[in-house]
Amino acid sequence: MTTETLSDDINKRSAWSIFMGFVTAALGVFMIIYPLITAEITSVLLGWALIFVGVAQFVFALNSQTIGNFFLKVLLAALYALCGAGLAFFPVGLPALTATVGTLLLFQGVLEAVAAFQLKPLSGWGWFLFDAIASLLLGILILASWPSSSVWAIGTLVGVSVLMNGISRIVIAATLRSGVGEVKRLTREAA
Repeated sequence: MTTETLSDDINKRSAWSIFMGFVTAALGVFMIIYPLITAEITSVLLGWALIFVGVAQFVFALNSQTIGNFFLKVLLAALYALCGAGLAFFPVGLPALTATVGTLLLFQGVLEAVAAFQLKPLSGWGWFLFDAIASLLLGILILASWPSSSVWAIGTLVGVSVLMNGISRIVIAATLRSGVGEVKRLTREAA
């Protein structure tokens, strides 16, 4: 594979990752802006949002370069999709939903921390670690103040977590894209 072909492939993948990051971040902003509405229609709205985030995570997994990263991302996608399907098709009361979301955020934080340390040599890996820490803290905050957190937690905290997930994807993909541009420039100068 030539340098030009490889850089074009990386640019294509990073563009898709940036797009999916914006979609994920937009979902997070929506959840933050409308926390009370989100709390009223939590099961269905959050369920479908998590299904879409699960699909986005799965698409992101397809671009993994190693089998370990692939399975970790697929596991996270399945976690999102299963929780989303449960909430969308089997609505539960707000306190049970809040406990489910808190638990989801804890698992997400752990899986993203593992992914962050697998990416550690790459520039921007700290964004994944920041996202993992934010998810862990949000999960702990929801569960520590449960059941009183049921009124405000769903829209606000999950929205922040999804927003951070989208932002970290955008930053990593943009960093990768600029690195490819630098490699192209250095290759042209060397030729």
